[in-house]
Amino acid sequence: MTETPTILKLKIDRFRGLQALDWNPTSGMNIVLGGGDAGKTTILDAIALLLSPSNSIVLSEADYWQRKVEDEFVIQAVLALPASSEIGQQQKFVWPWEWNGSNAVPPVGDEDEEQGAPASARPVYRLQVRGTAELEIYWEIVQPNDETDLLSAAVRRDIGVVRLGGDDRNDRDLRLVYGSALDRLLADKGLRARIGQRVSEIDLAAHLGDEAKKALEELDRTLKTEALPSGLDLALTSSQGLSIGALIGLMADRAPGVSLPLASWGAGTRRMTALQIAAASEAESSITVIDEIERGLEPYRQRKLVKSLQAQAAQSFVTTHSAAAINAADKASLWYLDGAGHIGALPHAKIARQQERDPETFLSRFAVIAEGPTEVGFLSYMLERAIDGSFADHGVRVCDGQGNPATLDLLEALAGGGLAFGGFADDEGQASGRWTALKTKMGDRLFQWQGGCTEEAIIKLVPEDRLAELIGHDDAGVAAERRVTLATRLSIEDKSLEAILAATDDFRPLLIAAATGSKDGAPDDEATKMWSRHGRRWFKSAPGGRELAAKMFALSIWPALKPDLLPFFNAIRAALGQATIADIAHDG
Repeated sequence: MTETPTILKLKIDRFRGLQALDWNPTSGMNIVLGGGDAGKTTILDAIALLLSPSNSIVLSEADYWQRKVEDEFVIQAVLALPASSEIGQQQKFVWPWEWNGSNAVPPVGDEDEEQGAPASARPVYRLQVRGTAELEIYWEIVQPNDETDLLSAAVRRDIGVVRLGGDDRNDRDLRLVYGSALDRLLADKGLRARIGQRVSEIDLAAHLGDEAKKALEELDRTLKTEALPSGLDLALTSSQGLSIGALIGLMADRAPGVSLPLASWGAGTRRMTALQIAAASEAESSITVIDEIERGLEPYRQRKLVKSLQAQAAQSFVTTHSAAAINAADKASLWYLDGAGHIGALPHAKIARQQERDPETFLSRFAVIAEGPTEVGFLSYMLERAIDGSFADHGVRVCDGQGNPATLDLLEALAGGGLAFGGFADDEGQASGRWTALKTKMGDRLFQWQGGCTEEAIIKLVPEDRLAELIGHDDAGVAAERRVTLATRLSIEDKSLEAILAATDDFRPLLIAAATGSKDGAPDDEATKMWSRHGRRWFKSAPGGRELAAKMFALSIWPALKPDLLPFFNAIRAALGQATIADIAHDG
């Protein structure tokens, strides 16, 4: 059996904003990303409700999908439990299911094995919580014969869940509440009884004023006359749903001679302390759910907390809007939840470079993965003119995909994860089948040049008599460096435009080779290295990409490219809820 409680499968039906969700999380740290109101917090709340150590939970219509209380909600999980679990201490015997790698299936008997049915070596249990049409709540164990038995609070408490919400009400684990981290750490079952006994010894009535004492005595006589309980006194009692132990909490020194409840400290400090309490107890294997992990924490403490959760054997579920947290989660599983309630994995192998260099890619409303810095600059210039208002204010982020192979990997990962995104790439003649499959899935949200790269696609359309204008730049020094790259490739000393034009009969291929940093024809290794850097003098940078886009308009190339490029920008507009446009406003 597993050493820690682990949710292998989570199924949510009609709970709050999620109509249906079917998910197989990983055993370690799971980070759930997604847009606002997609249901990320609902997933965490569902786990916390399923494993709640208390029965004193009140449901409302808001807990039901579209407030339809007549359709009960069901939260069900398949769990692997440690050998120390008290699942076997139920009043009725609990039979385990078997795990087939994706779901719980009835156990295989001897007869089944003889007929060739494979046996599983991993026993699991199916637990669920239901909200009925009468706003009642039931925790149940589902047996392999589909019968259900009561799932006791004691078993849920033994499995354990540490819940840190994003609403600042996360001091529960700092108080002696049933099932809290502090309660599990102390593990003193007789403490509440001893507290109650000592409290009952306090003579509260002795501290009443004279008028209050007379009123209490008069009430006592009246009750006695009416044959009701009499002999009244005052003492501290617990109310329904609140035990005396819940009034006991941790104190800590804020300053010399000043001790304050930890519940009154900052949100970040409370969170870090609660997790330390959970880790210090024998129940450190508890499942942890943290909504908005960055709340109250500076970036360095966010990274520390993420690294700490990743190092633990226990399973955890986290939501975040923090780039620092995503950057630090190099060993976590990232998931994306879309607005329709579908959740998909973002494979680490395909997103690792982007996660490290630009984690905001996974937090934007609409990410556009551009193959390199040229495309980043080119698209930024175009989006400023194609989108109503600031594209950045609409949540659009243009990201450097760091080369053609890495861009393809990243786009495939995003497509599998369900993110809303676009792609803009060169055609290097490689992995054509993968690109075709991706285009089929993404439609107009993916643009790929038909043969070659951005610089080549534009330069080949420039009229012959205007090619030399590509050399021009606001900085005369940059223009001079570009002429040097051309003269070097021609092996001439004179760096003037006239000499360059006189030395070649085919100026366009020379321009394309220099602008793209082509190494073809380099006479030796030293020249190969030098020629590969020529593109930086031209458009191989974000500013260079912007310059190239501006020259596309200035040199009247846009009309020829508009039929290919405009659908891509209209696809981005559609993703933002903006209407289709017939052209992109521009100068020149």
